[in-house]
Amino acid sequence: MNFQGANVIITGGSSGIGKATAKLLAREGANVFLIARNQKKLDQTVQELEAERVDAGQLFQGFSADVRHYKEVEAAVTAIVQAGGPPDILINSAGITHPGYFEEIPLSIFRDIMDTNYFGTLHTIKAVLPHLLAKRDGHIVNISSMAGFLGVFGYTAYSASKFAVRGFSDVLRCELKQHNIRVSVVCPPDTDTPQLWAENKIKPLETKMITGAAKPEKLDRVGEFIAYGITKLFIGEAEPMSPEQVARTLLRGIQRGDYLIIPGMGNRLIYYISGLLSPLVNWVFDQMAGLARKQRSAL
Repeated sequence: MNFQGANVIITGGSSGIGKATAKLLAREGANVFLIARNQKKLDQTVQELEAERVDAGQLFQGFSADVRHYKEVEAAVTAIVQAGGPPDILINSAGITHPGYFEEIPLSIFRDIMDTNYFGTLHTIKAVLPHLLAKRDGHIVNISSMAGFLGVFGYTAYSASKFAVRGFSDVLRCELKQHNIRVSVVCPPDTDTPQLWAENKIKPLETKMITGAAKPEKLDRVGEFIAYGITKLFIGEAEPMSPEQVARTLLRGIQRGDYLIIPGMGNRLIYYISGLLSPLVNWVFDQMAGLARKQRSAL
């Protein structure tokens, strides 16, 4: 797919993966329309996109809307269509997280995460889809997560929302294929974004141990050695990917017409292993969580 002259809507486009994707698309000659809550950040991002301009006719605009509220999203999409015409690509990148122990996470957090990550994705597609159906063409890209196919300790709220995005995308792909509308779902690993910085401040030790962000101080049992070895083999030193790396993989996936887009060879391997060997994956996670509990109790 050629991005030159394409109209692209990106939610969550003022930071993280959404912002990095917007910049790459600007360099490819696309018209980029951002939706996010903070108008000041949107304006700043639009200025940054101007620096990436390759054609005098490109359009860059930011529209303030909260994806949790359909009417706001609908109004933003209407304004975008009036400004630049119907969209060709929709990238749903808006998302939040709040790791923690299930019993300690307030119900309000669960609802907020689901409203943003799942219903926010649904709302934008509902608003954009009539325009894609009218021309029988387009591409919808939904951002899930590796936590959208792996149940990781500490992510009861986040994983539920991202599993929902993945399941929704599976069905949507099937339904929209007859209308020549393509659907992709992206499952990034930990990515070096403001969201990751914020969640690392409250992430349980068990979560850090499983994701490789923390190392065990002592390994006593054979099972612990094996579990840690497997974790280190596939996750390594847990260096988060850059938003630019994820964005490049995302755009390549769009060009190839891929449905499932997982940045990083090791992460793709984890996806296939998790499907074939889910009992082993669960055992490794349980061992690493146990290590963290033992380490925490020794403090």
